[in-house]
Amino acid sequence: MAIDMSKMKAKLNSVQNRGNARTSQFWRPSDGDQTIRIVPTADGDPFKEYWFHYNVGKNSGFLSPKKNFGEDDPLDSFVRQLFNEGTDESVKMAKNLMARQRFFSPVIVRGEEDKGVRIWGYGKTVYEQLLNLVLNPEYGDITDPEAGTDLMLNYGKPSGASFPQTKLMPSRRTSTICPNISSEECVKLLESIPDFGTLFERKTPEDVQRMLDEYLTDDESAEDMSNETNHYGNTTSQTNTANSVESAFNELLG
Repeated sequence: MAIDMSKMKAKLNSVQNRGNARTSQFWRPSDGDQTIRIVPTADGDPFKEYWFHYNVGKNSGFLSPKKNFGEDDPLDSFVRQLFNEGTDESVKMAKNLMARQRFFSPVIVRGEEDKGVRIWGYGKTVYEQLLNLVLNPEYGDITDPEAGTDLMLNYGKPSGASFPQTKLMPSRRTSTICPNISSEECVKLLESIPDFGTLFERKTPEDVQRMLDEYLTDDESAEDMSNETNHYGNTTSQTNTANSVESAFNELLG
């Protein structure tokens, strides 16, 4: 029997739509000023922490089985082995491959409420800004639906900087989270928070071992490893390291 082309087209559309749906769950700030509102979560913690490995050959960033789920992680073990060796080159390589933190919050972007709640990913510096803000009694629960606080966000690369920076400024006045829609519509909007458990593909320890083996046995990767290690792993070049992680993170969410 010949292949049913209509079914094949339906399968392709399904795959493409899933990919688009996944991408649309994330929000990246554009250069300049934007206003956002962090959305409350059912567990009372709108600041989610994940650990990612980057720079493993041509693979995009992926969740660390060890740091996130307490599972055996061949890459984590390899990084520990490199640190234990203690040579300059092994320590540089370990720093290049070790897991790194990223943080995520559900947000509504003002002016784009019709796109629903999306997930904003950011680094440790922004995370600390947010925690200091919520622990400040002048602001408290910035996610409160009735008396929370919008955040004015400025994103861009300052003159002379190697990678973009994010600056946050809380609004001087509290506000409702849905000022321009009905309470019923607001409830639906707040219920549209993407499921954090489905945001990133979860790799098994076997998957990670396979990627690590390919990385270490690939002649091209081995040759690039030295250059990347010198470029990104050098302790005197933390800006380059941050830039590489930011690029990998953007690729992951793209």
